Amino acid sequence: MRKLALLVLIYQATSTIATAQVASDSVRQVIYQFFDAMRNTDTAQLHQLLTPNVIFQTIRTHRDGTATIENESVDAFLKSIATLKAGQADERIEFSSIQIDNNLATVWTPYQFYFNGEFSHCGVNSFTLVNSSSQWKIHYIVDTRRKLGCLPTKQ
Repeated sequence: MRKLALLVLIYQATSTIATAQVASDSVRQVIYQFFDAMRNTDTAQLHQLLTPNVIFQTIRTHRDGTATIENESVDAFLKSIATLKAGQADERIEFSSIQIDNNLATVWTPYQFYFNGEFSHCGVNSFTLVNSSSQWKIHYIVDTRRKLGCLPTKQ
């Protein structure tokens, strides 16, 4: 009886780990698709990866050390991407952490941003994704931006 209970526990633990890994891979894929679409100026693909009421924000630190939060409309973001040539905007990310609970995921991705092949700035993106109808979509993005203290990404 103890062997059976142990086998059940092992099965439950491994199936939970496998399910978490699949969800983590799915979340990671959506974020990769987001940056690939941005790099390729594919605004239709970008739009499909977002919830209808997605929020974009940037935290800017000013010279005096104060920080402000700036909102960006999705339409303005998509219009700015549409004006670029493919490859002009290249955001190189790493995955620092992915946390998932049921239909909610949060992701932390340090990045370096290149424009026309030249380094522009770095920072961290924080994503919130929601799984609706068995599909992960980006609901919230907030990022930081700076020019100093940037470490190269592995991408």
